[in-house]
Formats: sequence, structure tokens, C-alpha cells
Amino acid sequence: MKPARWKTSRNKLFKYQVGFTSPPHDFDAAPSDFLRICADDVGAHGRMLHVPEYAHELSQRVDNFHLLEEFVHCMANNGADVCGQVGTNWVHCQGTTPDEIDAWCRRIGETYETPLHMAGYCVVEALRALGAERIALNSVYYWPDWRDGYARFLREAGFDVAWVGNFVDQGFFATQQECNDCIWIFDGELAEKSMAFVARQAGDVDAIVVNGMPNFRDADGLPRRIVSLDRELETAVGKTIVSSDTALYWRIFRTLGTAPTGSHGRLLSSLQ
Repeated sequence: MKPARWKTSRNKLFKYQVGFTSPPHDFDAAPSDFLRICADDVGAHGRMLHVPEYAHELSQRVDNFHLLEEFVHCMANNGADVCGQVGTNWVHCQGTTPDEIDAWCRRIGETYETPLHMAGYCVVEALRALGAERIALNSVYYWPDWRDGYARFLREAGFDVAWVGNFVDQGFFATQQECNDCIWIFDGELAEKSMAFVARQAGDVDAIVVNGMPNFRDADGLPRRIVSLDRELETAVGKTIVSSDTALYWRIFRTLGTAPTGSHGRLLSSLQ
């Protein structure tokens, strides 16, 4: 059972308390990004998964999937109202279907009295809420097995995936290793160039999905994720963009019953 003291609001530091976890060996921007679009009554806490010798292999996610439950248990004990799991690949690494992931998250949420939202499944929920059916998948930095696994997951969720490709497929990097060497941070111009490329490949789609959480270094030198760029990118390419980070935050806000501050793309704006 979740400690009873967290049912009393005066015992909490914030009215809305959110716990985040990220893959091992990533200093993740999710808690910071999320707080930038929140009112002052929202607090966030991060907890990385501990997997020594981690090398971002799908098999390592399979072997350590149980750590996600440990994360929720820990956050529930510490008074989190909802948990967000960063890392889109975790939903498909075991060959699981969207229905299986939905059921697993529901079980975890009921067990620890704290909802868990996985980024990869939040994209599915967001697309359904928007009424999107035909989509293109911008797989950005994703390795080929990551790319193909998540495309399979989206198709099993019932979406018509019209086009799939990562930065290498799009011609922006010669090899996957060259892309990997960027450590998830790319030149700012690549965000719009990549979206425009994908839009040209499948111009009749309802939305462009961005799996993973790429960072694009702006003119001020700061890396920014899609959640900070989605409004401008949607205007530039004329398409709704549903990225893993935006979808995760959207789902967390829905669970909390509150809304983001500031101006955003179509998905987050739907909450305001």
C-alpha cells in the first residue's frame, strides 16, 4: 500500500508530484523540461535505473525491465502522484503489443496506487486522442532494430505507418556510428530539415511521430528537445507532430488534471 500520509495534501511538498526515470547512463532532461512548462504547484523528481556496463542494447532493457516496477514502488513510497518512464524502446523491447503494455502499466499503477506512463505507449494514446490514423515515423537517431521495433509496435496499435526512417535513412549521416557519436545532441538546423524530409516522403499523413528524445543545439548553445520546438516545427512543415517527450508530458498532465503553461504545439495546447 502507498503510505497513508501522502493522502493528506499538507504532507506533500507540491500539490502535484511527478517521478521520472530514464535509461541508465543518460543524464536525462525530462524533469527539467517538464518543470519549465509547469505552474509552481508542480514538482518533479528523477531516478535513474542502475544497470552497470549498460550499452543501450534492447536485450539489456529486456533483462532489466523489472527495474521499472522498482522505480514506481520507490516513487510511490516517496509521495509521487504519477510516474513517467523516459525511453520509447522499452515498450517494444520484449516483443510486447500495445495492449500488453497498457495492461502491465495498469497493474503497476493499481499495485502501488501510482499511475505509470511509458513514453512509447503515451505516443499511441496521444495519436488516438488526436484522431490520427495515417502517420509517418521520424526515427531520428534510432538504431535500425530500435526503429523497426517501434514501427512494429505502432502498426500493432492500429496505425497506418506510411513511412519510417532515421537520420541515416534521411541522408543526414553516412553511418549509424556517426550518428551515435553525437550522443543524442544534434545541430539545431537538423530538427526542421529532418521534419521537412519526412513530410515530403508521406505528405498525406495525419501526424509525424518522433520516437526517442533527440536534443537540438540552438543558436544560444543550449540543447532543446521537441517539446520546446514543436509549435515552430508544426508551423514549418504544416503537420501535427507527436514526439515521445511531448506525448509523455501530455499524458502526465491529463492524469494530474492540470495543464502546461506557455505556448505549445497542437497536442499540449489541447489541454489548455
